[in-house]
Amino acid sequence: MGTRFWSVRPCWSSNVVSGKGSADGCEKSLCLQSSEEYENSDLKSTHNRTRRAQLMPKKTRTVLYMRVSTADQKPDLQVDNLRDYAKRANLQIDHEYLDVAVSGRKEGHPQLNALMKAARNREFDCVLVWKFDRFARSTRHLLTALEEFDHLAIRFISMQDQIDTSSPMGKAMFTIIGAMAELESSLISERVTAGMQAAKARGKQMGRPPIPKRWRDRAEELAATTNLSIRKIHERMDGKVSRTVIGEIVKRVRVDQAA
Repeated sequence: MGTRFWSVRPCWSSNVVSGKGSADGCEKSLCLQSSEEYENSDLKSTHNRTRRAQLMPKKTRTVLYMRVSTADQKPDLQVDNLRDYAKRANLQIDHEYLDVAVSGRKEGHPQLNALMKAARNREFDCVLVWKFDRFARSTRHLLTALEEFDHLAIRFISMQDQIDTSSPMGKAMFTIIGAMAELESSLISERVTAGMQAAKARGKQMGRPPIPKRWRDRAEELAATTNLSIRKIHERMDGKVSRTVIGEIVKRVRVDQAA
């Protein structure tokens, strides 16, 4: 006969082993349970379920972001592949954001704006996108978003670019993107400066075009002879001069009169 093992567990019994009586007349005791009984008991099943739950990796709260540039384009390719990737990577999809008929260079991305708002509210832990160019308007915008995600401890995955900011390669790519964004900004600044210098060399006036003298004289007259507000003077002149310029004229004229 093989060795029998015994396990000790608390139970309620009318046979006193130790402890005081309970409210219903039973008394708490220590029950001995053989290994054979334990193998066939519900207690083992409960222990096994608890252990499996502890060993099972926790799913990461994830949101998907997709974008198509025209209403004729379908997001099915992005949606299907991102969902499949999330399933394989044990990512729990909590929400899907889709911007339709929105150009990557325009500021209006209502669903992207909603995603960023949810990120600041700590509503998810990971952002999964198809490609960088489906998410960001420019390198600078991408870097700004990644910096904010990094500050919020949110993981960012670009599936087609094979970039995951939680990996060493992803962190290295984050640094490279930052350097490229800085280079892009410097090149744009250089091009703008060179263009302005070339325009000046050709005799072109830079900045706001000058206001015709008759309109300036009319604005000065209204400012000096009436108590009309800047808005009213702007309306009298049928919007031919901007409110900013009229405000400058009114301020100058009335300060001179007060002096």
